[in-house]
Amino acid sequence: MTVHIKQKPEHSPLKGIILVLFAVTLFSSLDAASKHLMTRYDVPFVAAVRYALNIGLLLLLVAPSQGPALWRSQRRGLVVVRGFMLALATFFAGLALQRMPVGETIAIIYLQGFGVMLAAAWFLRERITVVGWICAIIGFAGVLLIARPGGALDPLGVSYAVVCAAVSVVYVLMSRSLSATETTIAMLFHVAVVGTVFFGVLVPFNWRPHDFTWLDVTLLTYIGVASLAGHFLHTSAYRYAPASLLAPFNYFHIGFAAFAGWLFYDHVPDTLALAGMGLIAGAGAALALFTNLKNSKGE
Repeated sequence: MTVHIKQKPEHSPLKGIILVLFAVTLFSSLDAASKHLMTRYDVPFVAAVRYALNIGLLLLLVAPSQGPALWRSQRRGLVVVRGFMLALATFFAGLALQRMPVGETIAIIYLQGFGVMLAAAWFLRERITVVGWICAIIGFAGVLLIARPGGALDPLGVSYAVVCAAVSVVYVLMSRSLSATETTIAMLFHVAVVGTVFFGVLVPFNWRPHDFTWLDVTLLTYIGVASLAGHFLHTSAYRYAPASLLAPFNYFHIGFAAFAGWLFYDHVPDTLALAGMGLIAGAGAALALFTNLKNSKGE
């Protein structure tokens, strides 16, 4: 089967919303599968397999129709740096998932939305509105509820999730800049290549002999397929509906991740953690909606 990448946008808001929800559902299942694997194997090994499978699938399914466009880039240096930022984010997310439940980990990582707002104000001189500040304060309050002193979470795991969110800010800002000159499929390919090289180099330094089970092999295959499919669906969604409509639906990822944590690990966040996750999701969705509506109006 060959995947053909459609370029002409179509207006179908419902289709766009459905694609985003499917994408974040895949991401949540990917988070749950990764947690299982990363408690049995080292993070670099699991991540290396994931990114290597991404390359294989892209070459098999996309290269026949796209040819050199799959890897063609106008700003290759920055594209490679962007891939390195995502690899670092994957690394710290994996370390966090080793130590913390899925839902709480993903909720803290979603601080990146507020970080992007603050970084854009500092480096790009974008003005932060009153609504933006209120959403940021609410979001950080949510993190304090999740990672409060005396809570059940591993402090080191919380630190890894915060670092992942910080690195993701750089990745998002670079994605915003590079989207003007680079194709989505080429950036996806370079992410897979950089991730494979980065984690491939780390694997020998962390490798320990393991007895692989059929479940582990299945899950390793799944995370490679699910990560690529999720990013493809998520990117495709924006061809059918504007970002102002779709952005808030990304925050369903937090709820789906908490559900996956309960379904596969029998973990239910306590009341304060649930409240914190709700604050992050609600404030983040509101900020995304307000920012995109503001930009679409040219204010």
